[in-house]
Amino acid sequence: MQQGLVILPIVLPVLFWAVYHYHKDRHLPEPLGNLLLAFALGMLAAGVSKGLYVSLDFVGLRYDAGALAETSTLGLFFYALLAIGPIEEFAKLLPFLLVIVRFDEFDEPLDGIIYASFLGLGYAAVENWQYLAYLTPLEATLRGFASPIVHILFASIWGHWIARAVLSGRAMAKAAVTGFAIAALLHGLYDFIVIMKPGSALPVAALLILVVWLWRLKLMQDLQKEASRR
Repeated sequence: MQQGLVILPIVLPVLFWAVYHYHKDRHLPEPLGNLLLAFALGMLAAGVSKGLYVSLDFVGLRYDAGALAETSTLGLFFYALLAIGPIEEFAKLLPFLLVIVRFDEFDEPLDGIIYASFLGLGYAAVENWQYLAYLTPLEATLRGFASPIVHILFASIWGHWIARAVLSGRAMAKAAVTGFAIAALLHGLYDFIVIMKPGSALPVAALLILVVWLWRLKLMQDLQKEASRR
């Protein structure tokens, strides 16, 4: 019973956001099997991300972000923008490019956001599980709520760019690179703000998330209207 309560901060936010996105995809809903596979691939992406972080050891570029926050603001800034953001977004992007875009049901622009979000949910679930032993119940709850939002939002950027390219018959590479670069930059900037000054910088980080959220919300509304007119 106690163990079940411990994982609630991980499970409940994931379930909430999964239901939310399934409801938003009401015009041409994706098969549940595809969404579950995307979630599982997101979990696998967390393992890929871990491997990429470990690989930085071989070139002497892996650092403790918390230690950098105490010793070098500039070092943390570059580590967040050049390592944290790119590694975590690339790990989620890879299965999207290798598997998701090949689905027969990948047939409308909104699908890019939906599938990228489920990848983000799977990634966040594993990430939160890895941190669970080091957090108080309150910290675990707060992280359980925040982490899925962060991964959903930033993944939605490249998810949308790629979906637009694929469905319009344009080259996917340029869209993938552009979307990835923007997502990785914003992700790294967010992590830098949060890690550097968790208390005083929280409003700044929250504002960044709010701006991306409002962009995404408006975009999803426009895509739903576009789909309903077909």
